[in-house]
Amino acid sequence: MVASRVKRVAVLGSTGSIGTQTLDLVSRLPDAFKIVGLGAGHWSLTLAQQVELWRPELVALSASEPDSGDTKVLKGPTALEEMVDQLCADIVVLGTPGLVGLPACIAAVRQGAVVLLANKETLVSAGAAVSDVARTWGGTIIPVDSEHSGIWQCLRGERHETIQHLYLTSSGGALRDVPLADLPSASPEQALRHPNWKMGAKITIDSATLMNKGLEIIEASWLFGIPASRVSVVLHRQSIVHAIAEFRDGSMKAQMSLPDMRHAILYGLGYPDRLAAGLPRMDLFSMSALTFEPVDEERYPAVSLARQAAGAGGTYPAVLNAANEVAVELFLAGTIRFTDVVSLVKEVVGRHESGLESDIESVLAADRWARQEARTAAFRQSYSGLAAANELSPAPGTGA
Repeated sequence: MVASRVKRVAVLGSTGSIGTQTLDLVSRLPDAFKIVGLGAGHWSLTLAQQVELWRPELVALSASEPDSGDTKVLKGPTALEEMVDQLCADIVVLGTPGLVGLPACIAAVRQGAVVLLANKETLVSAGAAVSDVARTWGGTIIPVDSEHSGIWQCLRGERHETIQHLYLTSSGGALRDVPLADLPSASPEQALRHPNWKMGAKITIDSATLMNKGLEIIEASWLFGIPASRVSVVLHRQSIVHAIAEFRDGSMKAQMSLPDMRHAILYGLGYPDRLAAGLPRMDLFSMSALTFEPVDEERYPAVSLARQAAGAGGTYPAVLNAANEVAVELFLAGTIRFTDVVSLVKEVVGRHESGLESDIESVLAADRWARQEARTAAFRQSYSGLAAANELSPAPGTGA
């Protein structure tokens, strides 16, 4: 029997949560994968240790700053894209925040690489452009966040026309049981205490507002070709069932695993095979119950706001995402209150005017505008009792 070729892997965002967990998995499977590239925002002790351990062919830094070591280092805003172009890796793991990794993602897809996508922003903001490139060049995009990986697994072997509805589960975040009246005074420290998952600060706050699920609805519509109206969010406190697919015959498939991101990453690394990497296994008999509840839209207004942005089309989703990133940053810095996060995003999205444009340049321009507008709005007025922004107007030719 001929041994499988070792796959070349580039990890973008190697010092973050997704990156470090990917490297942990690769360390367990040295005969299957080789790390050839590491990308990060800046040089750090963590990156230096990774370079020493993995000896990649290239390192890419988004910032132009000093580094150390003998490994070739690319620097600047195009460094990640240049690294992908030069390495021609089999697998590119996209774990960078925001849209910094968008050009690198497109470069990888054009090469026909498998892109393991942990970054929601790429498809939320530029889903049309990325999907067009994937169709033209034949690259494969596999989601490695738990919910979309779960849907991917549920739909494997199924015909698209048989899909009735998709369900993404949510734990409800750290503040799910805090009385509504107390939410305005919730501190960043409280919101960062996620009951089930260990994640970065930004995604943990998104879990508390449920903006992460709003973004995931938009991402799912691009990944699976399903209208956002047929993607729902279900509150599931145990974080064991990650996604459910319902089919036209009334049957459902659910994907279950422990709340450990490495399961989804491992599935992506091994696709279409399933690899054993010694991860913790689930004990069914230790579970007393699995519960499912509808989402309270008064507590979580971000979900309906994201649906409005998806229905409006154009660059509205990009503005939603960018404004949210700034709002979360301001909340973590103590500048605005917890309940101001979604209010600020809603105001910025309500001020945006978009046509049907969805090319990369328009997306990036909308992203820049939204970030500046969010900062301006935050300092222009207090968000105490902020009046609701105007309803979104759909882009010409789109339905809500």
